[in-house]
Amino acid sequence: MTFSMRSFKRMFFHVFFVIGYLISTQTSASIHTEGLRQLLQLTEYISVDYTSAITDGKIVDQGEYQEMLDFSNIIAERAAREPSEQAMIRLSKSLLYAVQAKKTLVEIQGLTSELKNVLIKNSPQLLLPTSLVSPSTVKQLFKNNCASCHGITGKGDGELASQLSPQPTNFNERTRALDRSILGLYDVITGGLDDTAMPSFNNLTAKQRWSLALYTGSLAFVADEKQQKNNTLDLSLAELVQYSPNELYRAKTDLDKGVVEQLRANPEVLFSTTKAPLTIARDQLKKTLAAFKNNDVILAQQFAVSAYLDGFELVENNLDAYDSSLRKGIESNLLGLRNEIINNKGSANLDASVSAILRQIEQAEFLLNDSSISDSALFSASFIILLREGLEALLVVLALFTILVRSNKKEAVKYLHFGWVAALIAGGLTWLVAQKLVTISGASRETMEGVAALLAAIVLFYIGFWMHSKTQADQWQRYVQQNINKSLKAGTLWGISGLAFIAVYREVFETVLFYQSLLTQTNSSQQLVLFSGFGAALAMLVVVAWLMIKYSIKLPIGRFFSITTYLLLALSFILAGKAITALQEAALISITRFPIDFHLAWLGINSTWQGIAMQAFILFCSSMLFFKPWLKQRRAG
Repeated sequence: MTFSMRSFKRMFFHVFFVIGYLISTQTSASIHTEGLRQLLQLTEYISVDYTSAITDGKIVDQGEYQEMLDFSNIIAERAAREPSEQAMIRLSKSLLYAVQAKKTLVEIQGLTSELKNVLIKNSPQLLLPTSLVSPSTVKQLFKNNCASCHGITGKGDGELASQLSPQPTNFNERTRALDRSILGLYDVITGGLDDTAMPSFNNLTAKQRWSLALYTGSLAFVADEKQQKNNTLDLSLAELVQYSPNELYRAKTDLDKGVVEQLRANPEVLFSTTKAPLTIARDQLKKTLAAFKNNDVILAQQFAVSAYLDGFELVENNLDAYDSSLRKGIESNLLGLRNEIINNKGSANLDASVSAILRQIEQAEFLLNDSSISDSALFSASFIILLREGLEALLVVLALFTILVRSNKKEAVKYLHFGWVAALIAGGLTWLVAQKLVTISGASRETMEGVAALLAAIVLFYIGFWMHSKTQADQWQRYVQQNINKSLKAGTLWGISGLAFIAVYREVFETVLFYQSLLTQTNSSQQLVLFSGFGAALAMLVVVAWLMIKYSIKLPIGRFFSITTYLLLALSFILAGKAITALQEAALISITRFPIDFHLAWLGINSTWQGIAMQAFILFCSSMLFFKPWLKQRRAG
């Protein structure tokens, strides 16, 4: 196989075309999401304001009733554009007919609740805040941006209120607040409200907008510390944000009246503590079982994925230091739980599986919480995390570096350095954003890592084939003579940066995440041990880099290309396996267990048919690559 800078550029064009397609898909999804959120907003508006238009089957305000008709028409028309969503179409039509027939508030709210459930299930996972601005800051934000219309206390009596039609919302009106969700408030603050004086406040950060939504949603309720202490609430933040108090009471009849209002009155308690990973895993498993019993297989699958990625995966490295077999058992059972849900094994079987996993999590919790991690185990965990995550990225970058140097293309090295440095910065910023502004789900993290690993594996496999064609010195000399006077073009140079970026970025965020989890298990006196493990791994990576650069430059050109070929194809083999595993963990690829259970993390080998098939294909193609010259000699002989 011959390789030129033109083919190199073409290859990277295809790679970044794939990336562009993925980005455009996400953009389309965001447009679809925005449309669904608008329908949610209109649906909630009908639920909250219907009593202002109709009472006892009679119109009490023609303007308000016309709005009800207009909004229900818009919902029905937009739903009709989604032919695959029959439930959405059916419910939107029923809502329109109910408004036209001036049905009772109970009937209207029953339909809006059902429609809202369908819209939420069809929307991608909501990016929720992980923290709020301080109480004094949010009050100042309300005063600066909202008080002129809604009044200082939110009663709709601001200095401009008398000039506005319709009148600004009175956030202190409890009856309507019970039918209003935080998500509805957030969407209005973000996008404004058409045909009213309510503007968009998209200039504020997401954290500020969420804080304002929770603050305005609190004004109709009075906090009672005694009631808050005497009540526990088994609800997720997403449920509390997406549904109004009345919707939650209708859906969960076991909820005590007033419990949700107390959280609405004092939303800061929702963000005062961060749940431990194993607590998250336990909560998500309980929700998995509840969703499955309600015949919501999709939601059950989402909770099962979250139990592993948002919970257990964050303590895997820690648990390995105590009981590796327990860690493997929990991981295997959590992944197997998804297949049980998909194959609909029945509530009894799923109940037994969840109970077994919960017992294992109790054992893990006892090991992690009831004893401090030893210094030797902490050093080992810290050392292995950085060495394991950093070695792959380092080898890719160094292989590219030596190829460029041996190809007399030293002017391209700065683009390579730009790629890996940018990846380090981007990884740090991604982690910072995830901590301060939005919640990045485990599924999103694994999807990013899986796609990046797959792209890197394809590119490295391609380059490995090219390297093999240059293992003979005379072939290399011909290549140099043909290309030495040709300048590298911008597309190729940025392609090199792109590969370096992909290889490094996928490792950085996960590495930081694992170290953050490890810190939660570390006493203040042990932090020196943790950083010693980090430093030792970093030193080893530096030594590997120095040895590779020193000896690869001195190698004969044929031997250099031969060794580099093995390295690149091996990295392609490892990354392909890890890509399949990550996409399986994110539930984008199904999991079919291999008859024999085994797991070799360093080689990216996992005991699933999908991963083994992908790696076997790479191994077969690589074998044919090396056996091809031998077969030619046999034929010639």
